[in-house]
Amino acid sequence: MKIPIIDRLSLIVITDNYYDSLRPGTPFAERYRVTPKASIHAEHGLSCYMEVMIDGRARGFMFDYGLDSTGIIKNMDLLEIDMGKVMAFGLSHGHFDHWGGLMGILRHNASKITRGTPLYAGEEAFAHRYSIRPSIPEPLDIGQLQRGYIERLGILKVVEIKDPTEVIPGVYLTGNIERVTEYEKGSPALFVRRWEKLEHDRFTGEQAVVCNIKDKGLVILSGCAHSGIVNTVRHAQKITGIRKVHAVIGGFHLSNAEPETIKKTVADLKEIAPDHIIPAHCTGFEAIRLFSEEMAEQFTLNTAGTKYTFKA
Repeated sequence: MKIPIIDRLSLIVITDNYYDSLRPGTPFAERYRVTPKASIHAEHGLSCYMEVMIDGRARGFMFDYGLDSTGIIKNMDLLEIDMGKVMAFGLSHGHFDHWGGLMGILRHNASKITRGTPLYAGEEAFAHRYSIRPSIPEPLDIGQLQRGYIERLGILKVVEIKDPTEVIPGVYLTGNIERVTEYEKGSPALFVRRWEKLEHDRFTGEQAVVCNIKDKGLVILSGCAHSGIVNTVRHAQKITGIRKVHAVIGGFHLSNAEPETIKKTVADLKEIAPDHIIPAHCTGFEAIRLFSEEMAEQFTLNTAGTKYTFKA
């Protein structure tokens, strides 16, 4: 597909697993600074807001909603995110740490969101999910986002997708991500209920975000990368026909991964050579450490409340 060129993209990480007010910013990353009266909320979850300027008009897109709506709403107020600008919502996949805050956010901002605004989600985003934990003999129920609850609220229109889809001008969801690496096999501990049977969850409909910055290349935002972050980046390159990658940011799902899998992932991303690598959320300490060592010039440590500006 021919993806439009964007002159400027603002990407705000509303919440993430980690916050450090003393972490210095960079020319493209502005950190939120704590005050005696205001501090950013961090949690095991991810939520992001993206904004592009098209013909002098700001258009917003919200991607994933973390877990704790109270903390996320507070962060949105501190970060001065205007929900009236949001023209579309997106969901990476059906895990609670990405949709848990959604209903609270919608109720709190009901008067600001245009009725019928689309919520884009992939296949099985609304399926019931389970996890196998070493200390628990039975599969642990980790919840289900109910499509009916969203529709009865009467604010968003749910749109399920399989193919690359433009959500706001110049910003796309990837569609179903093709699996091409031999080592990104997903977690054997994650399951989904299909009919009455629990089956291994391959996250067929997982979505990532991709856009094209003028003279810089692709910016790719991943929620969790259960499909594999290398698969995600290569899929974005394939569907856009653009090889140059400017930034890869988000959850890479390497927490508790085998050391060999982490090494292969870092090596392949190093070969792709993005200008910026910004692992977050579920990437895990060991992988983040290796990225910081092997891709030191490209590496940025993410913190909740950081605003990234990618521009020509």
